[in-house]
Amino acid sequence: MKIALAQINPTVGDIAGNSRLIGDSIDSARQARADLVVFPELAVIGYPPKDLLLKPVAIEQSVTAVNQLASRCTDIAAVIGYPCPSDDPRKGLALYNAAAFCAGGRIVKRHIKSLLPTYDVFDESRYFAPAHGQDVDLTEYMSVKLGISICEDLWNDREMFSRTLYHDNPIDRLAAAGATHFVNASASPYVVRKHEFRLKLFAHAARKHKLPLFYCNQVGGNDELVFDGNSCAFDAQGKLIAHAKDFVDDLLVVDTDDHSSNRLETYKTGLESIYHALVLGLRDYCRKCGFKSVVVGLSGGIDSALTAALCVAAMGRENVRGVAMPSRFSSDHSVHDAKELARRLGIPFDIVPISKAHEAFEGVLSGVFAGLTPDTTEENIQARIRGVILMAMSNKFGSLLVTTGNKSELAVGYCTLYGDMAGGLAILSDVPKTTVWELSRWINTDPASPLLGQYQQPVIPESSIEKVPSAELRPNQTDQDSLPPYDMLDEVIERYVEKEQSAREIIEKTGYDAQMVARVVRLIDINEYKRKQAAPGIKVTGRAFGFGRRMPIAQRFDSRGT
Repeated sequence: MKIALAQINPTVGDIAGNSRLIGDSIDSARQARADLVVFPELAVIGYPPKDLLLKPVAIEQSVTAVNQLASRCTDIAAVIGYPCPSDDPRKGLALYNAAAFCAGGRIVKRHIKSLLPTYDVFDESRYFAPAHGQDVDLTEYMSVKLGISICEDLWNDREMFSRTLYHDNPIDRLAAAGATHFVNASASPYVVRKHEFRLKLFAHAARKHKLPLFYCNQVGGNDELVFDGNSCAFDAQGKLIAHAKDFVDDLLVVDTDDHSSNRLETYKTGLESIYHALVLGLRDYCRKCGFKSVVVGLSGGIDSALTAALCVAAMGRENVRGVAMPSRFSSDHSVHDAKELARRLGIPFDIVPISKAHEAFEGVLSGVFAGLTPDTTEENIQARIRGVILMAMSNKFGSLLVTTGNKSELAVGYCTLYGDMAGGLAILSDVPKTTVWELSRWINTDPASPLLGQYQQPVIPESSIEKVPSAELRPNQTDQDSLPPYDMLDEVIERYVEKEQSAREIIEKTGYDAQMVARVVRLIDINEYKRKQAAPGIKVTGRAFGFGRRMPIAQRFDSRGT
């Protein structure tokens, strides 16, 4: 038989639009002579729908949409993810995360998700009731028995995880029930290096049970999450027999009998995958929120240069405006580097000096601040003036203001509320400073870099990459005046935020200075209030600052571990 994996890019809540995508893919799969087409998890409403699931009308519309789509499945079958009401009040919650098996013009069966993740960015137990052991059911179709599962159901094999989160393994139960083919409908977000593990996990499941496995994943950006697609299929020996494209819509048709006709697309890894995740995340955020252009503050530094380059890749050069806002502390080379970046990218560029505005604020506050020594207060006024200017341009031109701060700065509070943090999307908020440098060099020099191919030259000025990082809010200021070197800082942040290691553990494992580690950990803890007010960012690491990390603001936990 031929199984089509419909890797679509749904918009959360756009039930009518998503239904059109699904209907078009059913037609395309039919034209490709597929017998079955599989769609991602909750494809009708989009993932993650969050509290839209609490709106009864959203559920009603989803159920109606699936029934209408099922009526189109007369000469082809489809597996369509959707939220559906529970028919068993004993299970407490009123909803299931379900996949409808549609054939003969109707919904033949619905398969219910068993494992409901509640870690990191997932909160499914808030909305859904799980399937239980007795709910295991197979769908017989064209002389095969389909074991249909949904996303997390495939992620609890004790042989693949050092610590499993659930007592149950739905895949084992499907195999024991007599499945001949595994089908998994997913909405699995991108994290760097995650897909390599997916392939090992899926190959292990197929090989362990000696059954072919078909995995269909969502693609596209929805708020903070990017879904990379990478739908794929394995034979009963655990061999990869088909692989879809990544970071784009795709319809992968898999012939289970003749593997020679199947596509095996290569997938991106490392810096290349981070680049495409950020570009797709920004593009979809703008498209799905209705923005057609963006504005970026250009300081001449590496963070704003990388941000502008990513914006051009996502939106096109004609839809990106760069703005330099020099103060009396800005160096000449900073303005020059900003101008040179804009020239190389070919984007509209404005220079709006802020010296007079800064002096005016100092004059207004001179009486209140009389006799007090200038400090970060006066420095932050500069950042806030820039925020006002950029937001004014955002309002005037209807452009999304994209902030330029990276994960390292956000972690330790090296950023100004209502200043450089002002904006609608923080594209680098999950990209550590060391990765900012690495990604910038990759964009400039790697043959796989789309911007290098487009412009036929490095687009980020080398001086922006090589210069000593500085906020330029006072004379001769550098980041390392108050922060450790970024390679050390980023390692401490990764261990403390992503790996949840205590200060004591970090000191023991790295040999870093105890006072430095304790200070960085303290900075991370006390700046939670800033991060709560930050623009949403795009998640690319295992633990981002966003809705997946829920730390209290008013707390006195001594995270130094002493």
